[in-house]
Amino acid sequence: MSLLASFDIGASGLTAQAMRLNVTASNIANVESMSGPDGRPYRARQVEFTAITKPGSPGSGVEVSKVLESDAPLRMEYRPGHPKANAAGYVEMPNVNPVEEMVNMISASRSYQMNVEAMNVSRQLMLKTLDLGK
Repeated sequence: MSLLASFDIGASGLTAQAMRLNVTASNIANVESMSGPDGRPYRARQVEFTAITKPGSPGSGVEVSKVLESDAPLRMEYRPGHPKANAAGYVEMPNVNPVEEMVNMISASRSYQMNVEAMNVSRQLMLKTLDLGK
């Protein structure tokens, strides 16, 4: 693998983790959203990654293949006076777990940082290689 290819791999990781951070931020922002544009409660979303493979290369990076909507059951909160409450007084709330989302955000942030660090190391190696030629 060439040093230039490491920049492509790092850039793909940065893009994928940025998407993961955006989806996680959206989940956290909608933790109390009782209804979205379709009138239904918000459902948590997660990104799915796949490896990018190029002929003759063992690994060429990662990409977001799809954003999946969680099929976990919605939270039911007892709010008898709420206009969206059912006959028993329960309101359907998003299935977002704020603790899990914060863990996801920390993980994505650290992965993003590691990709930046890997690209910096590649840059330093290229500069050292150029210095050898002097």
